[in-house]
Amino acid sequence: MDETMKQFQVGLIELETEAEHLLLARHQLVENDRVRNGNREALTALRKRARTTKTSVPSPFESIMKDIGGPESRPLVKEVCTTCGNHDSNERTWMMFPGTDLFARIPFHAAHTILETDQAQLDFDAKRLQSFVKEKSFLISEKGALADTISPGVLKSLVTLSDKTK
Repeated sequence: MDETMKQFQVGLIELETEAEHLLLARHQLVENDRVRNGNREALTALRKRARTTKTSVPSPFESIMKDIGGPESRPLVKEVCTTCGNHDSNERTWMMFPGTDLFARIPFHAAHTILETDQAQLDFDAKRLQSFVKEKSFLISEKGALADTISPGVLKSLVTLSDKTK
């Protein structure tokens, strides 16, 4: 094979590998968004059940100031959960754990705490994947004239291309 053809082949292989990584990252980003939306819906349902919103529960400082005139035996700082509010945090709530088909009745406070920590982790992963997709897209476009003239459909077909024996 000619040296130019070998370089062209190596360039196509590198481009195909980068495009495959890009498509996998985009697919993971879509799956991540699906799970994030499910968590967001579950948190909204729990807030409706507790009759709170993100801003409806007073801050711990407001609770302290309201209770200053009370008896001295109460604790100085009163923890107020922004999701639970005045709702009974020990009330049992059904929850399906992520990645399993297991349902369990756990305390209300524990259920929304698990969902909120999962949501924070998913937000972090989404930002990481978005930056990865941006980096791979830039890398593919930097590959040269070939990468700039290939449409996304052709690029996808290059990634899914397989050899068939006759």
